[in-house]
Amino acid sequence: MGRALLAGCVYFALVFAAGFVLGVVRAFLLTPALGHVGAVVVELPVIIAISALVARWCVRRFAVPGALAARAAMGALAFALLMAAELALSVFLFGRTPAEHWAAYGRLAAQLGLVGQVVYGLLPVFVARGRG
Repeated sequence: MGRALLAGCVYFALVFAAGFVLGVVRAFLLTPALGHVGAVVVELPVIIAISALVARWCVRRFAVPGALAARAAMGALAFALLMAAELALSVFLFGRTPAEHWAAYGRLAAQLGLVGQVVYGLLPVFVARGRG
């Protein structure tokens, strides 16, 4: 199980870094042109594709067993770290209260993002380990 948890931490860190860069692009380029929902719709398939590639790489790199428990632990840890990091950014970078952060999930753009985050958390269960 240790390999799965280490893989989950690396999976989180790599995808979070990519998501941070994509978030800047979304905020400054896509949102003004397409609106919040349109920008998320454009960004979402890109970050899911990146997540799938990183999940597969992490599963291979850390030799995470194909057992449901190991893969689910990897994804659940990565998802929990992502949600905690997003809350921390919301509070410390954007000055929102935790209640304001959670209330934002009432908007469509945030709901679409949450769907993407759930997919991100599930991807380790579904990616193939492949050959060495």
